[in-house]
Amino acid sequence: MPELPEVETIRRTLARCLPGKKIEDVEVRLPKLVRPDVATFVESARGRVFGEPQRKGKVLILPLGESSLLVHFRLTGQLVFLSPESAEPAYTHLVFALNGARLAYADLRQFGWLEIVRNEDLAEHPSLVSLGPEPFDLEAEEFYVMLTSRRRRLKALLLDQQFLAGLGNIYVDESLFRARLHPEREAATLSFEEARRLLRVVQDVLREAIATGGSSVRNYVDGEGREGRFQERHLVYQHRERPCPRCKTPIAYKQVAGRGTYFCPRCQR
Repeated sequence: MPELPEVETIRRTLARCLPGKKIEDVEVRLPKLVRPDVATFVESARGRVFGEPQRKGKVLILPLGESSLLVHFRLTGQLVFLSPESAEPAYTHLVFALNGARLAYADLRQFGWLEIVRNEDLAEHPSLVSLGPEPFDLEAEEFYVMLTSRRRRLKALLLDQQFLAGLGNIYVDESLFRARLHPEREAATLSFEEARRLLRVVQDVLREAIATGGSSVRNYVDGEGREGRFQERHLVYQHRERPCPRCKTPIAYKQVAGRGTYFCPRCQR
């Protein structure tokens, strides 16, 4: 699933080409991807002009004047700006015809969704209202209080979008490894220094991932159709049985919080 770095990269790439483009028409080829229904979606979109792209957590927000287009990519969603001569991505299910260009939404697994919401209703939208703070908005003291007031395991807690917005499986595993914290450790047992280190590592990992265009481990591409490169810098994610880059112990794999989890059993005790 595209996580904070991937959605932020899509936002930044679309910001270079999308603002000012008018939606002349919309072709919805897979009705289940739009909310509440095709007719309402198309009527709400046609004639609108895109503003500066925004993001909250893993949700992309594309302003359209008095309303906004919300895009949640789920597992395999892609949103790609196309010139007139560009070919559509595989599994394209929706196309916005723009003045002199197209914006295509593709989705192999078809779990993503798009919805146009009035700006006055954005704050109360179910996908946004319950989101926790983003890692970049926190200071160490606040993060320490958040962690130590919970008795959940670190992996489960960091994946919880109501606790912290934007993190998913890739960046939780990478951050816990770099912070030398076991994914099953109880959050309430962390010292202030451990909490501060974890927050700093999370922020650093996210910045590095954004700078390299995100992680293309499945079919993720940015808003201009390019793959990311942060997967080349993964230290543990999908490195099962490979030697730990610190101690050479084989990277372990197990299910934690219902998700496949990679960690070093020696460095992350």
